[in-house]
Amino acid sequence: MIFAKPGTYKECGLFSFGHFSLIISTIIGICIAIKCTKIKEKNDVKVIIMKTTILVWILEIIKIIFNLKIGNGNNINTYVPLYYCSILLYAGIFSSVKNKFIKRVGDVFLATGGIVAGIVFIMFPTTSLLTYPIFHYISMQSFVYHGVMIYLGVIINKYKYIKIEKKDILYYAGLILLICIIAYIINSIFDSNLMFISKDFPASPITILYKITGRAFPIVMTTCQMTLPFYIVYGINKILTHKKFENLSCLGSE
Repeated sequence: MIFAKPGTYKECGLFSFGHFSLIISTIIGICIAIKCTKIKEKNDVKVIIMKTTILVWILEIIKIIFNLKIGNGNNINTYVPLYYCSILLYAGIFSSVKNKFIKRVGDVFLATGGIVAGIVFIMFPTTSLLTYPIFHYISMQSFVYHGVMIYLGVIINKYKYIKIEKKDILYYAGLILLICIIAYIINSIFDSNLMFISKDFPASPITILYKITGRAFPIVMTTCQMTLPFYIVYGINKILTHKKFENLSCLGSE
């Protein structure tokens, strides 16, 4: 079952018992990983990022090989890592280099976009559970992969590996825009839908946006990916920081 072709077994489906089981298992796994993570200095976070980047690349390579072996060579949507969540693969590498600019680009994505993308996916795993059963490699890999995204985002913010600033939107948006441009060019050549910016993606929330925006969909979808995840995490960080400051002020005035 673990490497069966699509259609061999009944798909898990969305909001099924199997789906909720994977959500619960992923949440428990993330919580255990965070609790077991011991950080004494910032370099410890960097080491974790490097190790997890190697892990997700191994998982992704196995996924690519699987899709090529079952005959998906003509469908690049299934194996070319150029989706929003795929940016984890590149951001992890960027975060590990010495160049300050490139490193900042990687760190900002991991601290912001990774968390949002991971949460959205485990709620709507349309690229895996609508095709494969719960115990298939693609299903399990997708939840481990996106669980890692959430985990890295949490520890980066929890241990203040970097402080997200308003100007970091430039690093974040620039990276997403570059990936979207590359994806759009490839989509135009191969009639694909990388980054989900060229076509509708039925059975997902994207289809709502597609129907509302019509021909403007590619621009709107690109803009949403370039802004919303960053500002969601940035806004939450600001709120939490403000509340923490208020609590400290109250304690100081007593």
